[in-house]
Amino acid sequence: MRGLADKASAGPVPARGSHQAVITALVVFAALALFVSACATGGTGARDEGPAHDESAAGAAVTPSSAPSPMSTGRPGQAEVVRIVKADPLVSSEVKRDLKPCAADDYPIDTSYGDLTGGSSDDVVVNVLTCADGVGVGSYVYREQNGAYENVFKAEEPPVYAQIDRGDLVVSKQVYGKGDPVSSPSGENVITYRWNEGRFTQEYFWHNDYGTVVGDETSPVPET
Repeated sequence: MRGLADKASAGPVPARGSHQAVITALVVFAALALFVSACATGGTGARDEGPAHDESAAGAAVTPSSAPSPMSTGRPGQAEVVRIVKADPLVSSEVKRDLKPCAADDYPIDTSYGDLTGGSSDDVVVNVLTCADGVGVGSYVYREQNGAYENVFKAEEPPVYAQIDRGDLVVSKQVYGKGDPVSSPSGENVITYRWNEGRFTQEYFWHNDYGTVVGDETSPVPET
């Protein structure tokens, strides 16, 4: 009986060994499968997912819908400004006649851009000068309206020069006394205009007479 019991107790041992062998084989097989899968994807799974999201975000950042419109900052160049001035019925015939290239295609104009009237596009300030000495013979402000430029200011009393200063239009006019040479004016009038209810109105007036500055706010506004 003892021998039978010993044989009976010894019988299952090979069975446990075979189960362990099967389990070990399955573990090794699973490990090999994971290794092969990792090699096929070129790296570890968790880390490979990260860059995929970054690339998607970068692609969205450069889509045409998020890019600024190329026409949002469009400004007329010198050739177009000259064409606008010559086609403007408010510009005097004398200024148009003298608006010719000083050399090659270089016209005697100074152009600046800025927000003076609160429109959707920059306003254009144009000063027409003489070729010989750069004296301003006409100053104009053009406002973009429905794809065209409208003259909203003009000053044609030479010497005159207009510029933009902190959102205001500042016009300088040199003053000559009797016998003053062109190179030596007696003084200068400086007038500041501000856009108000669809037109420029005068805000400030200064007269600079060689060190003496006189302020006045009642000077007339040039007709446009």
